[in-house]
Amino acid sequence: MEVGGAVPFDDGRHHPSCDEFIGVIVPPVSTTRAGSPRGGRPGVLAATRGQAAPSSPPAELARRPIQSTEMTDLSSDCRTLPNTPVWDDGAWDGFPRLDGQVAADVCVVGLGGSGLSCMGELRRLGARVVGVDAGQVAGRAAGRNGGFLLAGARFYHAEVAASGRERALAAYRLTLAEIDRIAAETPGAVRRTGSLRIAASAAEVDDCRVQLAAMRADALPVEWYDGAEGEGLLVPTDAAFDPLLRCRELARHESAAGARLFEHSPAVELSPGAVRTPAGRVRCDRVIVAVDGGLERLVPALAGRVRTARLQMVATAPLPEVRFPRPVYMRYGYEWWQQLPDGRIALGGFRDRGGEAEWTHDAEPCDTVQQLIGRFLRDTLRVDAPITHRWAASVGYSDDGRPVLDEVEPGVWAFGAYSGHGNVIGAICGRAAAQLALTGASELAAPFTDAGSLQRS
Repeated sequence: MEVGGAVPFDDGRHHPSCDEFIGVIVPPVSTTRAGSPRGGRPGVLAATRGQAAPSSPPAELARRPIQSTEMTDLSSDCRTLPNTPVWDDGAWDGFPRLDGQVAADVCVVGLGGSGLSCMGELRRLGARVVGVDAGQVAGRAAGRNGGFLLAGARFYHAEVAASGRERALAAYRLTLAEIDRIAAETPGAVRRTGSLRIAASAAEVDDCRVQLAAMRADALPVEWYDGAEGEGLLVPTDAAFDPLLRCRELARHESAAGARLFEHSPAVELSPGAVRTPAGRVRCDRVIVAVDGGLERLVPALAGRVRTARLQMVATAPLPEVRFPRPVYMRYGYEWWQQLPDGRIALGGFRDRGGEAEWTHDAEPCDTVQQLIGRFLRDTLRVDAPITHRWAASVGYSDDGRPVLDEVEPGVWAFGAYSGHGNVIGAICGRAAAQLALTGASELAAPFTDAGSLQRS
């Protein structure tokens, strides 16, 4: 998951991703902005000095070809390791396939975190609910991401610039409350660690200072950080979690509470009043599509607004010592990692370095990005533990960086395209979609979605 900010379609034109950082990974010896040595600190990348980060970096940097120096073929483990996230322990009995016809007030398509949050809210509002998924519960991005629970959408100062202070502050406060809610709802899956935003360049240090000032001006929790990982920001209210464990716990809870869940039942036809799967049909008053990556395929009306990208990760064998007590995101969120309770390192990133090939529905790891992640792991984080997991996921990005939350035709709602921020915002949007579908109104939706898209058709 990319955590640095909502990334619309054109990275170079919209996203402050690589204003002065070319992407060459070097041993972790760099200099601070003042020129003093930072020898041996992990998480420090070489960068050229430059002016403060612009709000939109030069497009030619985002399109610059990947540095191929010292590139080698992947070891055989990349081709022999299954495309399985570190979160998956294999201990899932699952739910049956939908065979035949069932009836409900609402059918939710997609059993990830957002869809399950939607189902819970629908039940709270008194609806009979059926949920279907093309694969397993959280089998896509919801159970294959980096396990960060971060407040806000874009970096706070960027959100203020894009949406205005009032709306940005409302969104941030909602996400703070949602992290508390997620932790209370599934305490066994959540660790209240805080998070680090670490700068990869002098310009990003300056950008961190702008974010610090904006957050402090609105009394939001944040501290300046200068430690082993590098220099940047500490956000004490953020958290780490096991995304697959959380979703499985939610699914079991929904099933026990009376909702009917069906796996391996892809929606092959959506229409007002019905969802058809290969072997069954759900008759319902309303349909809610809760899908992130691939949303534009399932709902073709959104094809001009949503685009799907591939995000890739690895995980290692356990380390004997704790090196990273908090999850870390770096280079405007294009790289991210955390150390799990058992000592493993889970690391992802470099989507932008994969170029246009990463705008794809293919959710299999690819050599180019996996090589870059591996070099970062060895040369920058200085982690020598063997890689035990390699995986990828499909994630939806919107054209303006805001989540999609629309009634695409009467009685059919769709939401997703969180632009790398689905763990928290997706849960909020799930409850908002349930409220909109059943009551026509939701205060939860306003900070994230343009008012026009909340009007029912």
